[in-house]
Amino acid sequence: MDPRTNPYAPGAGTLPPELAGRDEIIEKAAIALDRFRAGLPARSLLLVGLRGVGKTVLLNKIALETENRGFIVVQIEAPEKRSLPALLIPSLRKALLQLDRLAHVGDHAKRALRALGGFVQGMKLKYQDIEFGLDLGIEPGVADTGDLEHDLADLLIAVGVAAQEKQTAITFFIDELQYVAEEEFASLITALHRCAQKQLPVALIGAGLPQLVGQAGRAKSYAERLFEYPEIGPLTHEEGAKALTAPAVKHGVAFEPKALTAILKKTECYPYFLQEWGKHSWLTAALSPITLNDVEAATDLAISELDASFFRVRFDRLTPSEKRYLRAMAQLGAGPHRSGDIAKLLKKQVNEVAPVRAKLINKGMIYSRAHGDNSFTVPLFDQYMKRVMPTWDKS
Repeated sequence: MDPRTNPYAPGAGTLPPELAGRDEIIEKAAIALDRFRAGLPARSLLLVGLRGVGKTVLLNKIALETENRGFIVVQIEAPEKRSLPALLIPSLRKALLQLDRLAHVGDHAKRALRALGGFVQGMKLKYQDIEFGLDLGIEPGVADTGDLEHDLADLLIAVGVAAQEKQTAITFFIDELQYVAEEEFASLITALHRCAQKQLPVALIGAGLPQLVGQAGRAKSYAERLFEYPEIGPLTHEEGAKALTAPAVKHGVAFEPKALTAILKKTECYPYFLQEWGKHSWLTAALSPITLNDVEAATDLAISELDASFFRVRFDRLTPSEKRYLRAMAQLGAGPHRSGDIAKLLKKQVNEVAPVRAKLINKGMIYSRAHGDNSFTVPLFDQYMKRVMPTWDKS
């Protein structure tokens, strides 16, 4: 069929044509943010889930709707090896300038900008990746000590007071939150907690891999009371079918029931994979309805494209010892797997492979839901490891 009208949209953070199965979480976020803006008690949200479940898509969708409802949005992605202050400063400056332009009497937004100026000066001494050099002025004695936990709390309180004066709320949207260093994450949690105690309209909607729950708890013991942790998983069969069929119907295209069932089984209803199979099934089919034969032909193309991009970019970041560890996990199956079983397959002691395991967790390749357990953060990665390393060397 015509590739120009192909409705499916596999991509990093790309909004699919039909965002199925996420209405409840979107509404939960909207309610929480409305309560923050009204000065009522609420908890921020940290969306957790594997790669390919649509966390970034969901985060972007909520951020867009939040901005459309008059909130001030600070949206950033936390890459590896960047400090939290360096990420926050440019986006927060932009948000405060936007806040300053709102037509309400008062100068708290200007005070918050000066607090940000002091924060920049103080943080530059400790974090070498801060490149922001504009003179914002300073507010003496506010957020200028150089101590992140103290200064970030002072800064967000100043920001919250300004937002309260303007009858709005500041919402931070932070993707890949698991890459924020634990000390910096702890400072952010402390700052949000201080704002909550003062009933200031400052909220966080974050997203990250499953280990984010444990990281938050280790950073601050009260994090479990400060956040909700909605788990973003694969879609149900009904939701997955809707994600595939709703966009096609708009173009007068249907799926044979067996074709639809095959896609749901092969993708395990993970949203990213549904888009890949939908895209290639559309391209393979000559006309409607899309048949089981079309899906079988599309499967080879979808797997080939995933291997060359979605899986490969993660595989190429691995050292030989890390690849071997993941290949041992794949040999055992989809998981989760005990550390002892993996070490036994590698013919090593658990303590010998523990450093490799730690590096894989830090790289976001595996996570541990329970002590000693190991699971892939990327769905279907066990199958990819068997394709890319077909021979398992037991020696």
